[in-house]
Amino acid sequence: MATETIEDRIRRAEVLIEALPYIKRFSGDALVIKLGGAVDAATGGATDEVLQDIVLLRFVGMRPVLVHGGGAEISAWQQRVGLEPRFVNGLRVTDAPTMEIAKMVLTGKVGPDIVSRINHMGGGAMGLSGEDGPTLLVRPRQGEGGAELGFVGDVDQVNAEPVTSILDQGRIPVVASIGLGYDGQAYNVNADAVAAELAVALRAKKLILLTDVEGVRDAAGMLISEVDSLMARRLINDGVVYGGMIPKVQAAIRAAETGCAAHIIDGRVPHALLLELLTESGVGTMFTSVVAE
Repeated sequence: MATETIEDRIRRAEVLIEALPYIKRFSGDALVIKLGGAVDAATGGATDEVLQDIVLLRFVGMRPVLVHGGGAEISAWQQRVGLEPRFVNGLRVTDAPTMEIAKMVLTGKVGPDIVSRINHMGGGAMGLSGEDGPTLLVRPRQGEGGAELGFVGDVDQVNAEPVTSILDQGRIPVVASIGLGYDGQAYNVNADAVAAELAVALRAKKLILLTDVEGVRDAAGMLISEVDSLMARRLINDGVVYGGMIPKVQAAIRAAETGCAAHIIDGRVPHALLLELLTESGVGTMFTSVVAE
């Protein structure tokens, strides 16, 4: 192995200096990060590299909050017990057996796995579900055109205290995307929507949706580096954004229109999270509110 030169060490120091203004800008601020996509299907999109980046953010003074789904793992378990996964506009149709599977996967496997891996890295994580507290109070969602979605909920109220309590302990909250209905029933909530509502409630500086695509593309297939909420809605209405990207874009719009900078980025890119937060150019698609003319 080649010996590291003084020039190599200087370049390493220069990288840290380049990051300093961004570290100062976000120090003490909440950042909501949604882990997802097929980056690591068994653990809600959480590779060790991604988790290391999040631990680093905590140690440089930021307050990261992780929200995770576990869609691929839920689908796998559905198929194991003979249930066929069904989706409407990117939302999983959730009957009673599927809800039991979702709770088992999210709070019994994916969440604890992420927590243990962060703790092994020295990050100090604590897991919770939207039912805990309760953190997320939800209402049943009715699908478009009257489509029956089952136990799928929309966040109606956020009680941020359980999350802020963990943050105030210097720890990293890891939130499973399950909410509590007013009827006492657990509901499956889209993890992108959960992340957006938590970002709003926590007055987070950033909402970052990590997934397995580069970002949002236009009708010609070109990556859009920045989009306002009006254009983003038009992309959905025109069918350019479809399927599982719809909830992601809707979540980014929700956060952006409340003043929280929102980003959809490709978690497969090495250190994409650090590139987005600690460099000038960033990666993926950034969402802004509509600019007044």
